Amino acid sequence: MSLISIVVPVFNEEGLIEWSHDRLKETMDKTGEDYELIFVNDGSRDNSPELLRGICARDPRSKLISFSRNFGHQCAISAGMAESRGDAVVVIDADLQDPPEVIPVMIEKWREGYDVVYGKRGKRKGETAFKLLTAKVFYRVLDSLTTVDIPVDTGDFRLLSRQVCDVMNSLPEHNRYIRGLVSWVGFRQAAVEYVREERTVGETKYTLKKMLRLAGDGIASFSYKPLAFATGLGIFTLFMSCVYLLVTLMLHLTGVWTAVNALYYIGGFVLAALGLVMLMLGIIGQYLSRVLDEARGRPYYIVAERVGFDD
Repeated sequence: MSLISIVVPVFNEEGLIEWSHDRLKETMDKTGEDYELIFVNDGSRDNSPELLRGICARDPRSKLISFSRNFGHQCAISAGMAESRGDAVVVIDADLQDPPEVIPVMIEKWREGYDVVYGKRGKRKGETAFKLLTAKVFYRVLDSLTTVDIPVDTGDFRLLSRQVCDVMNSLPEHNRYIRGLVSWVGFRQAAVEYVREERTVGETKYTLKKMLRLAGDGIASFSYKPLAFATGLGIFTLFMSCVYLLVTLMLHLTGVWTAVNALYYIGGFVLAALGLVMLMLGIIGQYLSRVLDEARGRPYYIVAERVGFDD
């Protein structure tokens, strides 16, 4: 019998945290495995911390890590992995849209010799057309940009062996894109396809802003192609501007264009060129901001409270 650590990031989930705990406990009890439930409170502003303390008080298998503020979903996963003791570690969100009933299948795959078993979403219930489209586009754009093979249509719902978890814990970078890092470290990996359920209580905590930030972390962490694109676009813009100015001068000298018309079109071209310059500076800035985060050397999360751990 092995110890299985279940890492559950929590942010403002007071409406379903009791249900999540009961369902996870019921699923894991059926496996016959020894297990621990590690809830990571990512700076929740509702009653989630109090409910989690109550769960830990009555369930010795449950543990709680509380952050001093909201540091983000990926940091919460990292903290849970750092505190886990299991021979295998499973990451699953508190809303249980990723059904915990898939966990026993992941454990079976792990016992077959796979170090990483990730959940692949065959179908997503209750998602808007916009969310489905943006998710599909993002995964395929990321796949085309990166040199690391990051599986499409996957989230952070996955099982990691102890060896992989230890490697992940040793990675020092701050802007963490967990699913990308898991692919980057390698080892034997397998997929388990499932149907992602509709959220039953509350609303998603991944706003469009957070989704864009996560997408930026994924692209900046695993691809230099945007920088190459900025360089190529700069060279192309410089070449086209020279051609454009030469053609404009010739048309003006031949009398086809008046000086006023020439200035009008040149002004439009300059504005377009400035827009491209700002775009390229923005791309470079995204990389520089992440370099600055690494140079500061601050911890990427701060733990304010630990409950249920034997220090």
